[in-house]
Amino acid sequence: MTTSGPKPGERVADVRCDDDTMSVDLADGRTIIVPLAWYPRLLDATPAQRQNWQPCGGGFGIHWPDIDEDLSTQGLLAGAPAPRRAETVP
Repeated sequence: MTTSGPKPGERVADVRCDDDTMSVDLADGRTIIVPLAWYPRLLDATPAQRQNWQPCGGGFGIHWPDIDEDLSTQGLLAGAPAPRRAETVP
């Protein structure tokens, strides 16, 4: 299986969050809507922290400096939730 890199239209144009979902507008006009439950750092963040985002990775990613979270448009388009942390065994 071959994997192609991001396409120019997959650059982030805007990001909006409400209490349950995140919407990411792409440069080509598509909007990706995902549940915040997939991204625990964003789910636990304040509305102000969620609003403070910036493009990264040449515009193909999103960075939230207040909570040190990074997401890529490729991951969002693939429907990939954040990896779960391994539980520690006492």
